[in-house]
Amino acid sequence: MINFIDIEDSKPFHELKKLYENACKHNQDYVEAMCIGSYSLRNKEISSRFVNLKFIKNNEFYFFSNYNSPKSLDFKNHSQITSTFFWSRINSQIRIKGKIFTADKDISDKHFLSRSIEKNALAISSKQSEKISSYNEVINNYESTLNFLKNSKELNRPDYWGGFYFIPYYFEFWIGNKYRINQRKEFFHGDNGWEENILQP
Repeated sequence: MINFIDIEDSKPFHELKKLYENACKHNQDYVEAMCIGSYSLRNKEISSRFVNLKFIKNNEFYFFSNYNSPKSLDFKNHSQITSTFFWSRINSQIRIKGKIFTADKDISDKHFLSRSIEKNALAISSKQSEKISSYNEVINNYESTLNFLKNSKELNRPDYWGGFYFIPYYFEFWIGNKYRINQRKEFFHGDNGWEENILQP
């Protein structure tokens, strides 16, 4: 689920919330899953992956990750990203372009402490995307970390794990229709605020 916290009072954000609520009404699986695209300056290539959007506050979209992961390094070196939601139950897609930033430490701390001990054990034990000898080693690292946390009096967020947020400057809302006569609407944030256009299918 996505938590909406005092979201921006503008048409694209209201459109997003309306579609989200409709998707939830239709029991959309993984409604919080969004595909994030980033650009690697080092490898000169684009890559994408799914992450879970946790909340939107004002105009900021928040998710959390390992700060040493490939995507995090992409974000730090190239601040423009794309994001896509597809909610099959209502045949709707939302494409977003935005600028990405590292979240404040207090936001990352608060979110980390709100999670289950099992999720945090993985966040601590995994050096995300680094090569490892076997899956059994992943399980052993996880279980030893989990046991340690269960016997620990304090739980502190590691400095290599935390939040990111992006601020959109572009939305496209796509609603599928019969014979592919799809509805498409875009919003671009210019000097005079959000500008709206209708697009052909």
